[in-house]
Amino acid sequence: MSFFQLSLIAAVGLLGPLLAFPRKWHLPMVLGQLLAGIAIGRTGLGLVDAADPTFTFVADVGFALIMFVAGTHVPVRDRAIRSALGSGALRAAIAALPAAAVGTLIAFVFGTGHAPLYIVLLASSSAALVLPIVDSLQLGGPKVLTTTAQVAVADIACIVALPLAVDPPNAARAAAGAAGVGACALLLFFVLRRLELSGARRRVHILSENRKYALELHIQLALLFALSGLAVAGHVSIMLAGFSFGLVVAAVGEPRRLAHQLFAVSDGFLGPVFFVWLGASLDLGALAGSPSMVLLGICLGLGTLLVHGSLRLAGQPLPLAVLAASQLGIPVAAAAIGSQRNLLQPGEAAALILGAIITIGAAAVAGSRAARTFAVPAVAGR
Repeated sequence: MSFFQLSLIAAVGLLGPLLAFPRKWHLPMVLGQLLAGIAIGRTGLGLVDAADPTFTFVADVGFALIMFVAGTHVPVRDRAIRSALGSGALRAAIAALPAAAVGTLIAFVFGTGHAPLYIVLLASSSAALVLPIVDSLQLGGPKVLTTTAQVAVADIACIVALPLAVDPPNAARAAAGAAGVGACALLLFFVLRRLELSGARRRVHILSENRKYALELHIQLALLFALSGLAVAGHVSIMLAGFSFGLVVAAVGEPRRLAHQLFAVSDGFLGPVFFVWLGASLDLGALAGSPSMVLLGICLGLGTLLVHGSLRLAGQPLPLAVLAASQLGIPVAAAAIGSQRNLLQPGEAAALILGAIITIGAAAVAGSRAARTFAVPAVAGR
C-alpha cells in the first residue's frame, strides 16, 4: 500500500460524515465508509487491494480500537443503568429463544450450516449504535433505561459468543483463548482500579496534561495492543480484546481528555480505515450473481427485526424493540473474521452486511417514532 492509496482511503472515508450529517436521517458514519470502500475495492474500481498485508494490519489496528471505544461507551458506572440491568438481561435472554429458532431455520433453508452464527447475529444489539441515537434524541424514562441495559447485555454476550459461533469446529480452542483474554482483562481492572484509588492515575494525568505528553493515551494503547496480541496468539478475534479492555476502562472511569484523544485517533483515522477496508474486501459481484445470498441478507435483517420485535409481547414498546434490533459491530466482525479465515460462502459476508443495513434503516425510523413518546423535554437554561 502506497501513500497515495492511503490518502485515497482517508479521503473517501469522508463519505461517512457526509451521509451522517443530516440529523433527521440518524445514519451512522460507518455506512458511508463501507460504501466508499465498496466503491474503490473489489466490487468497484479496484483502486485498493484489501488483501494487501499493510492495509490489512492497519485495518486490524482500527478494528481493535473501534471495539475498545465501543466498550468504553457501555455505561457500566451508571447507577440508573445498573438498576435496570436485571430487566434488561431478562429481555436479552428472552430474545435469544426466538433467535435460536429463526437462526436455525434460516441456516436450514439456505443450507449454509452456519446456524450458530445466525443465532448470535439475530440475538445481538449494538450499544455503539443505539446509545448515540438515544443521546441525540434525548430519550429517557424507565423503559428506555431497560432497553439500554438490554442492548448492553446483548452486545457483551454476543461479542463473547461470536468467536465460538463463527468457527464451531475450533470452539474449544477459541473458548480457551477467550478465557485467557477475559482473565487478563479482569487483572487489568484490579490493577487500574488500584492505581485510581491510590491517586497514581491522577498524578500521571496532571503531569501528562501539563507537559503535553499524552501519557495516558500511550499507556492505554500499549495495553490494548498487548491484549490484542494475546487474543491473536489464543486464536480469538481482536474484537474481544478491544471490547473487554474498553469495559475495564469504562468501569474504572475514563478521563475526558483521554476520551477526546481516543476519539481523534479512532474516528479521525484508524476507524475509517477499517470500515473502508471491510467495504473494499466485500465482493458484491458475488452477491449480485447469487440471488440466494441477497435473499439471505434480507432474511437476516427481517429476522432480527422479528426476533426483537417479538418482545412487544413482553411489554416492550415496539419502537424501542426495533431500536434494540439495530446491528453494527457483530455483523461487521462476523464478515471480517469469516472473510479473513475463509469460513463463509461466496457473497455471504456481503449478505451479513446487507442484513445489518436493514436493521440500521429500521432503527432510524424507530428512533424517530420513539422520540414522540420518550423524548425528555429540555430544561430551560441548559
